[in-house]
Amino acid sequence: MKENKQLLVIIHLSQFLDFITGIGGFVVPLIIWLLKKDEIYELDYHGKTILNFRISMFIYTLICIPFVFLFGVGILGFIILGFIYLIFPIVNAVRASNNQTPHYPLSIKFIK
Repeated sequence: MKENKQLLVIIHLSQFLDFITGIGGFVVPLIIWLLKKDEIYELDYHGKTILNFRISMFIYTLICIPFVFLFGVGILGFIILGFIYLIFPIVNAVRASNNQTPHYPLSIKFIK
């Protein structure tokens, strides 16, 4: 296995493709992870962490929708999720470039 910090940084930052394509922020990390997880050192762990984060964020977004209509509190939930979604891919890209393990808050471990 070879080490490739740049690919680890790219896989974290590729989540922002959602702003351009709508779903590319999930598909691109998934494809990179599936194709390179056995070749690049630590990519398997980073990829699983990102996918768990993305799936968790999707579920939390779905949970917020009825709360918008019922209590209006869902808007606050969307704002909080938006900040988490914007900040933590950048934080974890920096962590990846410094050989640190990624951490995404509120992630449920679907893929172990």
